[in-house]
Amino acid sequence: MFVSVIIAAAGNSTRYGTGKSKQFLLLEGIPVLIKSIQAFEEIDYVREIIITARKQDFDIIKAFLKEYDIRKVKDIVEGGATRQDSIAAAVGKISDEAMLIAVHDGARPLVSRKSIDATLEKASQCGAAACAVPVKDTIKIIDSSGKIVSTPERASLRAVQTPQIFSFPLYREAMAKAVSEGRQYTDDCQLIESTGHPVYLTEGDYENIKITTPDDLLVAEKFLSERRK
Repeated sequence: MFVSVIIAAAGNSTRYGTGKSKQFLLLEGIPVLIKSIQAFEEIDYVREIIITARKQDFDIIKAFLKEYDIRKVKDIVEGGATRQDSIAAAVGKISDEAMLIAVHDGARPLVSRKSIDATLEKASQCGAAACAVPVKDTIKIIDSSGKIVSTPERASLRAVQTPQIFSFPLYREAMAKAVSEGRQYTDDCQLIESTGHPVYLTEGDYENIKITTPDDLLVAEKFLSERRK
C-alpha cells in the first residue's frame, strides 16, 4: 500500500504565547516536529512525507531532517493563509500512485502506532477515517450573549485528533469542490463531510495531545516520563 503523509506545520504559534515556534520546542531533546514526523518515518507503508511550513522555517527544518536522518520527506511546501490552503499546496506534491493520504498535525508528537494503524485500516475500508477520544467535560452550546442554548448528550461527542486518513482520489475531489465553491473548512474531516461521504472515527489516545500552550508541553513531558517507567 502506498500512503502519503502531510505534516501540517505552517502555523504561526500565536497561541503558544512565547514567540517561539512550538514545532521546534524540545521533547526528550528532540524537536516536536521531528518526533511527529518520526512516528510515520518508521512505518513501511508510508512511502513519502510532505511538510507544510512557513518559508522562514525551511532552513531549520531541512537542518533537522538531516540531523535526525529523516529520509521519507519528499518536499517542504510553503503554507497558505489558512490550514486548508496549506494542505492544498501539499496535495499538489503527492505522487499519483498514492492510495491513501494521511494528514497529521506537526504539533502532535505523541501519536501512537496503534492509533495510526487503526485509522489507516478504517480508511482503507471506508475511504475516510480519523482518530478521536470521548469528550470528558459537559459541553454547552451558547448564543452570542453567552446564554446556554442547549447541552448535547456527552456520550455522542468526540474530540477529533490526527491523523485523519482518506482515499486520495476522494480527498482530491473534495478539495477541488471546496476551492471551486470558495469554501474553507477547519479540519479535513469537515472537508470530506461536505461532499456527503461518511467519515468514521476510530479510538484515539488521550496522550495524543496537540502542543498549543506551554502547559501542553509539560503534559507531554509527563506522558513521556510515564512511558519510560
